[in-house]
Amino acid sequence: MVQSRHLKHWPVHLPKSLETPRKTIFRNLLDSAKRFPDKPAVIFYGKTISYKDLEEQTKALANYLSNECRVQKGDRVIVDLQSSPQFVISYYAVLSLGALVVPISPMNVADEINHYCTDSGARAAIASQDVVEEFRAVIDQGFIDHLIVATYSDYIDDDFSNDAPTVMLEEKKYWASPQIINWSETQSKKSPFEETDTLITDLAAILYTSGTTGRPKGCMHTHETVMRTIEGAVIWEAMDSTSVLLSTAPLFHVTGMQHSMNAGIAAAGTLVILPRWDPKIAGSLIERYGCTHWANVPTMVVDLLAEPSVEKRDLSSLKNIFGGGSSMPEAVAQKLFDRCGIQYMEAYGMTEAISQTHMNPPHDLRKQCLGIPTFDTRATVIDPETLKELGPNENGEIIVAGPQIMLGYWEREDANKESFIDMDGIKFFRTGDLGSFDEDGFFYISDRIKRMINASGFKVWPAEVEATLYKHPAVKELAIISSPDPRRGETVKAVIVLNTSFQNNTSAEDITSWSRKQMASYKIPRLVEFVTELPRSGSGKIQWRLLQEAEWQHHS
Repeated sequence: MVQSRHLKHWPVHLPKSLETPRKTIFRNLLDSAKRFPDKPAVIFYGKTISYKDLEEQTKALANYLSNECRVQKGDRVIVDLQSSPQFVISYYAVLSLGALVVPISPMNVADEINHYCTDSGARAAIASQDVVEEFRAVIDQGFIDHLIVATYSDYIDDDFSNDAPTVMLEEKKYWASPQIINWSETQSKKSPFEETDTLITDLAAILYTSGTTGRPKGCMHTHETVMRTIEGAVIWEAMDSTSVLLSTAPLFHVTGMQHSMNAGIAAAGTLVILPRWDPKIAGSLIERYGCTHWANVPTMVVDLLAEPSVEKRDLSSLKNIFGGGSSMPEAVAQKLFDRCGIQYMEAYGMTEAISQTHMNPPHDLRKQCLGIPTFDTRATVIDPETLKELGPNENGEIIVAGPQIMLGYWEREDANKESFIDMDGIKFFRTGDLGSFDEDGFFYISDRIKRMINASGFKVWPAEVEATLYKHPAVKELAIISSPDPRRGETVKAVIVLNTSFQNNTSAEDITSWSRKQMASYKIPRLVEFVTELPRSGSGKIQWRLLQEAEWQHHS
C-alpha cells in the first residue's frame, strides 16, 4: 500500500490537494499583464521590461511565427537560447499558438541539434546568433525551414555591459540566407493578435532528458502537467506579486523553467535574470533588486558563500532559497543559515515530472532530505528487481505518480513500457533513483541505481561520501567516482576542487587521514585527485559520469 504517513507533517496552512488548473500557461502572462501592466516583469543586465511590454513583444513574435513561419497548433518549435528576455518571449509566444515549445541547451553542437530537430519534427527554431552555424546542417538538409536569430545585446543596458559575458555583447549580425530571420524583424510588424484555442489537456512542451544511455528522449508535457508544478511552486514557496526571483538556474531546464520563470510570471513577480553564473554579480543583484526567491543547484550556494565580495553584501531580502539536483551538504547548509538566516529548502524532481515531486515543508526543512510528496503526488519505494513495495528505512527504487507526470516519451513506446509500472491500480513512474522513506514519510536519496560503487562486495553510495567530505574545510566541491582496482574490483576516488586558502597546503593524505575519522574504512577514498574545476551540465549539475568514464578509459 502506497505510504501516506507524510500527511501528518503537511503544512497546516496549505491545502493537501489542488484543483485541476483551469487555464493554459500563456494565460498566466496575460493575467499578470492585465493586473500589473507597468510592473517590471524582467530585469536583464540593467534593462527592465514591464509586463505590458512583455505581452506586446510576445504577441508580436507569435504573429510572426504564425503568419510568416506558418507555425500552427501542434507544431514543434526549437528554442535554443540562454536565459534571457528572448527566451521568456519565445517560450510564451510558441505556447500562445497552441504549438509545442522544445527548449534545448545552448551548449549543444550540430550533431545534437540534428537529433532534437529530426526527433521532434520541428520545422522552426529560435536561437541566438552565436549558435547559428550549429544549425547550418539542419537548414541545408531541409529539416528547419525558419530560424529566428536573437541578439542578446539588444536587451542589455550599456551601463551594465561590464557585467555581461562577451557572447552577450556581440553586435547584431546579418545573414543572406532566406531561412534565417533577425529577431528585430519579428517585432517590426504590428497586426492584431488572435490567441489559439488551447485546452489544458493539449501538449505544451517536449523536454529532452540527458539520459544515461543512447540518445536523449523527449518528455511529453501538457499544459496541465506544467501548470501543476507552477501552481504548486507558487503556493509552497509563498510567491506573490511582491516576489523578486533571482533567475540563475537555466530556463531551458525544468528547475529554472518552473521556479525561476513560470512561477514568477504566474505570481506577477519580477524575474532578475543572470544567464551566466557569477557569484560576485549574483550577490550584487540580490542587494540591488531585493531578490526574495532563488532557485538553484547547491553548487551555486557553495560559490556564493566562497565569494569574498559577497561578505559585504546585504542579502537580507532573501526569503526562500530552493533547489535540488543533488543533496545540499549539511556543512554548506549551515554556512548559509549562519550567513543569511535561511534554511535551504531541498526538493526532488525530474524532467519527467516537469520539476518537483517532493519538497521539504516550509515549517520542517530537513537537511539532505528530498522532502515529502507534494500536492496530489504519491510516492513509495520498491525493490528494483522484484518490484515489491518496501517499508520505512528500506533502500530501493523511488517511484512516483501524480498529475504532473509526463504523458510519456515522444515516439518511444519501448521506453514508456520500461519506465512505468502499475501498483494498486495507479500508474507509477520509475525514477531510477535509489532511496528510502522514514517513519515520518520523508524521502531520502542514496544514489542513482547505476552509480553505486561495489568495492570488494561492499556497496558505497557516492552521495553519502560526498556529503561527509563537504565538511572538510579545504573542500569547495567534489565528485566521488569509482576507479578500477585489481583486488577490490572497484575502489573509491575523490575528485576535489579546493578552497583558495587550502590550495597550496593540502595533500591527498590530508583528505584520506581526515576521512578515516569520518566514515567506515570501505567508504574512504583510496585515490584523491585535485582539479581546478569540475565539469558541469548546462543546468549546473556536476557531471560525475564524464569523470567516471574518463577514469575507466585511462585504466583500460
